[in-house]
Amino acid sequence: MLQNGKNKTGDSSLLEEFFVDELKDIYWAEKHLTHELPKMSKAATTGELKDAFQDHLEKTKEHVNRLEAIFGMLDRKPVAKKCEAMAGITKEGSDIIGETESESMTRDVGLIMAAQKVEHYEIATYGSLVQLAKTIGREDISEKLRQTLDEEKEADELLTSIAESNVNQAASQERE
Repeated sequence: MLQNGKNKTGDSSLLEEFFVDELKDIYWAEKHLTHELPKMSKAATTGELKDAFQDHLEKTKEHVNRLEAIFGMLDRKPVAKKCEAMAGITKEGSDIIGETESESMTRDVGLIMAAQKVEHYEIATYGSLVQLAKTIGREDISEKLRQTLDEEKEADELLTSIAESNVNQAASQERE
């Protein structure tokens, strides 16, 4: 078990420290998303997309809580380290809101694209963390991370479904 940067034998493990550092990164990202998702929901045109963002906000709050539990399992205080990647991805989402017409389906297309970039980043991160947890002998933590990974994949699939069911086609019919 990792305690204060040391494993069971008392030796510092670079991989374990890297793992904790990446947890801090995704912890910041998830907390940041609890502020960004309401903005995306408010900017969305369709009720279906608004609802998807609101539902994922609740899941994101669960992800924050799950990460806090994982820090506890590692005998660590939950600490966030700014995730530059997520900061950039969400800035791009904000730019889309500013650059598209309010209440347009084109804005919804842009919001879906931005949200899927977020989901893909999270899927990549959680997928790696699941494997790292196994590598350092923390199957219990791996399972918690796997749950979040599965939820991020579901969110991505829902966004694809919304885009394919009507948003993309409706946006293709919009004129200036």
